[in-house]
Amino acid sequence: MKKKFLDLLNQPITNSYLSSINKKNIRQEYFYNLSVMFNTENYLVSLSEPVDPKKQYTDKYAHRASQSITMNKSFKSVANKLKSRFKPNLSMEIGSNDGVFLKNFKKNKIIAVEPCLNLAKITKKMGYLTYPKFWNKNLANKILKKKSKFDLIYSANTISHIPDLKETFDAVYKSLSNDGAFVFEDPYLGSVIQMNSYDQFYDEHVHVFSLIAISNLLKKSKLKVFDVELLNTHGGSIRFYVCKDIAKYLIKNKVKILRAKELKQGLHKFLTYKNFAKRVKNSKIKLKLLLKRLKKNRKNVISFGATYKSATIFNYCNIGSDLIKYVLDSTKNKQGKYTPGKHILIKPSNEGIPKDIDYAFLGAWNFLKEIKKKEIKFLKRGGKFITHVPKVRIIGLK
Repeated sequence: MKKKFLDLLNQPITNSYLSSINKKNIRQEYFYNLSVMFNTENYLVSLSEPVDPKKQYTDKYAHRASQSITMNKSFKSVANKLKSRFKPNLSMEIGSNDGVFLKNFKKNKIIAVEPCLNLAKITKKMGYLTYPKFWNKNLANKILKKKSKFDLIYSANTISHIPDLKETFDAVYKSLSNDGAFVFEDPYLGSVIQMNSYDQFYDEHVHVFSLIAISNLLKKSKLKVFDVELLNTHGGSIRFYVCKDIAKYLIKNKVKILRAKELKQGLHKFLTYKNFAKRVKNSKIKLKLLLKRLKKNRKNVISFGATYKSATIFNYCNIGSDLIKYVLDSTKNKQGKYTPGKHILIKPSNEGIPKDIDYAFLGAWNFLKEIKKKEIKFLKRGGKFITHVPKVRIIGLK
């Protein structure tokens, strides 16, 4: 049984940056109701109304993982770690983006699956065999006609985007060698609840995973979790190490420890999510009041990071260009465009935060350490950051 616990109101597709503000563009902008459900049977947390993936993953997909220093370092580290641990003869990445993970492998040792045509073209140009398709059993069958089964299947921030998890995991089972490993990482539900980071819910995050939910779902596809890691990336993620139920891997003690922790946190109880929803409403009120107070005091406020998460915040809290002058972002193909829904102008961040700015809301709060280092001049002259995680607060130099 699925029970709704959170309504984040009507939201746009977070990747739909407008090139200009005119009646036609505004009229064509797609909105959907962003409500979140809890499944009382398998403990999965999902959106009640997933958006059609064909509307989201187009040839104009804007996110480029390689443009972040942090992400480059992170993916290089995990690639080396997985190669060392599993020594795969043949690997596959599901959701390869612009090749930030792929480039750490020899071209004949890995293939890619990437439905966004503009991104698939990038990895093809890099020399990697890339299937510009959505991952499912049909694609798995097509690949297996040309390739042997895979010793390693990796996916980062993609599995949580796929509505049909049963088909996804069945396709993995079909493609994985008997002692192969399926390693995937996505935002972690335990962190979302603990940090009140409700902006982790947006159109692409069809699900937000816990260990207890994933374990229940994998069983139906003859798969099991044998190891797990909690990560700091994206404001709190989880990396699952999965194998066939017949595989040689022993279940690590970390899996049992995390399962016990999740049960203690109440991730299997609907009451936990009802209480979370109350904290979300309180956060919305406090953030809006703070921004209104700063405007009344004639302070100049911008946002740092035209992230998908910030789109949820701006649209749920009804924050527009009256409270946020503009958004700074380092991604070139977002610059000069307008944020989804609230239509705030996006400017380049390469020259730093201008001297006339007093406050910057952290749309990319998960990169706080990187941003503070980059914007030290802003902080030294008295500038301050605003965040809503884990509570609405102002962050200065110290």
